[in-house]
Amino acid sequence: MTKDVEPAELRRAVAAVAAGDALLSSGVTRRVIERFARRQDLAPDAEERLAALTARELEVVRLVALGLSNGEIAERLVISPLTAKTHVARAVAKLDVRDRVQLVILAYESGLVRPGG
Repeated sequence: MTKDVEPAELRRAVAAVAAGDALLSSGVTRRVIERFARRQDLAPDAEERLAALTARELEVVRLVALGLSNGEIAERLVISPLTAKTHVARAVAKLDVRDRVQLVILAYESGLVRPGG
C-alpha cells in the first residue's frame, strides 16, 4: 500500500491480509504491470501453461490480473469469498507460481489480459 491510501481501502487491505490474502494497492499493481508490459523477454510458454486451468480458474486469474481482491471476485462471479480464494490457490498451484503477483505477470505474459484493459 502507498502512504496516500484512503482509509476505507486501508481497512479492506488489513482485512484481506488478516484473512491470509496477499495484496498490492491498485497504484502499485498498475506500475508493476506497466513496467513488465514494456519488457520484450516474455515467456513463450505462458499461454500454454494457462491451458492447465479450468474455465472458471482462467476467469478468476483474469480478474486477479485486473486487480480485484478475492471478495471483489466473489461478488463479480456470485460465489463465496472462500470459493474465490480456492480458485486462486488452485491456479497458483497448477501454474507453479509463488503468489498472486506472479499470477498477474503470467496473465500478462500470456496475453490473457493487456495493459489498460
